[in-house]
Amino acid sequence: MSLTLRTISREQHLAYIQSLPAASHMQVPAWADVKAEWRSENLGWFDDRTGEMVGAGLVLYRQLPKIKRYLAYLPEGPVINWFAPNLDEWIQPMLAHLKQQGAFSVKMGPPVIIRRWEANSIKQGIQNPDVKRLRDIEPDFIEPRAFEVADKLRRMGWQQGEDGGAGFGDVQPRYVFQVPLANRSLEEVHKNFNQLWRRNIKKAEKAGVEVVQGGYQDLAEWQRLYEITAVRDHFRPRPLSYFQRMWTALNTEDPNRMRLYFARHNGVNLSAATMLIVGGHVWYSYGASDNIGREVRPSNAMQWRMLRDAYALGATVYDLRGISDSLDETDHLFGLIQFKVGTGGEAAEYLGEWDFPLNKLLHKALDIYMSRR
Repeated sequence: MSLTLRTISREQHLAYIQSLPAASHMQVPAWADVKAEWRSENLGWFDDRTGEMVGAGLVLYRQLPKIKRYLAYLPEGPVINWFAPNLDEWIQPMLAHLKQQGAFSVKMGPPVIIRRWEANSIKQGIQNPDVKRLRDIEPDFIEPRAFEVADKLRRMGWQQGEDGGAGFGDVQPRYVFQVPLANRSLEEVHKNFNQLWRRNIKKAEKAGVEVVQGGYQDLAEWQRLYEITAVRDHFRPRPLSYFQRMWTALNTEDPNRMRLYFARHNGVNLSAATMLIVGGHVWYSYGASDNIGREVRPSNAMQWRMLRDAYALGATVYDLRGISDSLDETDHLFGLIQFKVGTGGEAAEYLGEWDFPLNKLLHKALDIYMSRR
């Protein structure tokens, strides 16, 4: 199949994404409006024989300080046939185009899953003192074609850092936790929760915790809980304006792209979360909670409601996003994986992010600049 790559309109890009079963929320055209500090471009791949569009990519361009050269970033993209035998015929025209646009380096995140581990395997791993990382556990599923993709990328000159590569932008998690929903009943999903989760959901119900959906006007209340969480968990919170922009951009593109949930008890909001929806893929994207009211288990109640809503939308997967691959109980991120494993889902490892230095000198300079930041 011979291919042509060209810039497309946002409308064409959106129509293509809508024709697919799912795609990353970072590859919808509106994500460019969320990342307002980057310049953006929509790319389309076309089959020369039929003229039909067969792939798309959202590129974000970030200018290097003081010079007119850019880092080109395709977060969790592009959305192409990664298992095509002629992968270089998809990738090479993209590199040539990005170079023409003034890019000195390209970063992308192939949305290809390489391994999966079921909750039970992870639980056994946690109990085994010899197991320190997810990688130390025998996976329950391996995608052999993913290794071929990695080999092809290396042969083309793509590089991967130890951490999946450093660079501008929010480096996306390589390990995520997902609850598969396709061909399963809600009862099965609930049965798969561990005892603690089931007990906590019941506890919240008994205590009268209610979970409600909010709107744009409730983002200030979301921000209040999110900033409490940031202080407690020692991270730098995004400003309210970021979530307002996210809400406006994503829901203008599709009125059901982003949702906001609150779990409240006696009229007081105790926890909150944002949810993103693209086709059959639903993400729990940001979470927040107060330091009070934890005994009524608002977070478990909220996740169960979001999961049920995802199921009602016909989602095939409920994605709890990033986890660390460390299974060391002293690791500060261990609580996160423990919480997510309780849902009875599975950990998935993506191929990670890859870099292509179009200008080796500037790429090196960027690496040095980023390591000093």
